[in-house]
Amino acid sequence: MTSDRNALLFLVTRLGSVLFALILAGCSGEPGETYGDLSSRFVDRDGDMVADLPEDPRNWVTPRRLVFAYTPVEDPAVYEEVWSDFLRHLENTTGLPVVFFPVQSNAAQLEAMRAGRLHVTGFNTGSVPLAVNRTGFVPFAMMAAADGTYGYQMEVIVPAESPVTEVSQLRGRTIAFTSPTSNSGYKAPLVFLREQFGLEPDRDFIPRFSGKHDSSILGVANGDYDAASIANSVKTRMVQRGVVDGERLRTIFRSERFPTTAYGHAHNLHPEIAEKVREAFFSYEWKGSPLDKEFEQEDGFIPISYREHWEIIRRIDQAYGISYRE
Repeated sequence: MTSDRNALLFLVTRLGSVLFALILAGCSGEPGETYGDLSSRFVDRDGDMVADLPEDPRNWVTPRRLVFAYTPVEDPAVYEEVWSDFLRHLENTTGLPVVFFPVQSNAAQLEAMRAGRLHVTGFNTGSVPLAVNRTGFVPFAMMAAADGTYGYQMEVIVPAESPVTEVSQLRGRTIAFTSPTSNSGYKAPLVFLREQFGLEPDRDFIPRFSGKHDSSILGVANGDYDAASIANSVKTRMVQRGVVDGERLRTIFRSERFPTTAYGHAHNLHPEIAEKVREAFFSYEWKGSPLDKEFEQEDGFIPISYREHWEIIRRIDQAYGISYRE
C-alpha cells in the first residue's frame, strides 16, 4: 500500500511542473479579460480564476429566498436535518428565508447553479472546477480542523473477505466509481490506474457508476462490486452513523490528501447578500452543533482560494484530459 501511495505522489509530482505551467499560461492576461477556462459569460479581472461580480447592478440577483444545496448523498433527508441549524443561522444573518434543495446528482447541482436556481451550495471536490468555470460558482469556504488541516483521501476498498490485497489484482474485476465529475470517485483513481498499472476501463476492468460515494461503499460491503474508489471522509461518517459496518470493508490503497467540499455562492448574487452569506459561514457556532456531530473531525469553516487550494485537482484533470470549457 505504501508503494502505491508513493507511486501516485510520483505521478502528481512528475506532471506538476508541466501542468502548472499550462495553468499559469492560461491565466495570464490584461485586466478585463477572461482568464483560464472560464466561460465567455463570465469575466475575471483580478486573475483569481473565479468569475467576478457583474459590473452592471442590473445583472445582480436579489432573491426573495436563498436556495441552498449540499453535495449529492445517498439520503438527502439525513443531511437536510444536519444542515438545519446552520440554515437557520444563515436566515438570521442574511435576513432572507432559506430553502434546502436536495440535489440528486452532480449534474443536477451544476445545472441548477448554471440556470440561476441555486444561490449557496457546497460542491464536491471534483465538481468545483466545472462549477467555477461553467456556472459562475464562487467558492470561499471549506471545513477544517482547529489546527487548519483539511481534506480527505481517496481510498480503493474491497470486501473484507476478498482475496484482493493490492491494486494490480483488480484486473478483470468490477470497480465502482461514483460519477465522471468526482475527484476521488473517478478522475484521480483513473489517472492512477492508467499511469501506474496500465489498467484501462472496459479493457482491463469492468467500470460501474454508482452515482454516490455512499452507494459505492454499501455496494462493496454487500458484495455488489469487487472494489470501489471512494472518499474516506464519507466512509468514516457512514461507519460512525452505523450505516455500514467498517469490519466488512478493507482498504488496499490510500492517496495523499485532497481538499474537501467547497462552499460558495453564485457570482452574480447581490454583493451585500453575498457578504452576509460569507459572514454566516465564518460566524457559525460549530461546537455542539449538528454539523459538529456529523463532521466530527472538523471544527469549523476556513477561507479558501480556488486558485491555490484546487491546484492539485486541476493538475489531475489536466492529466486526465478534462477541459472545463463549454
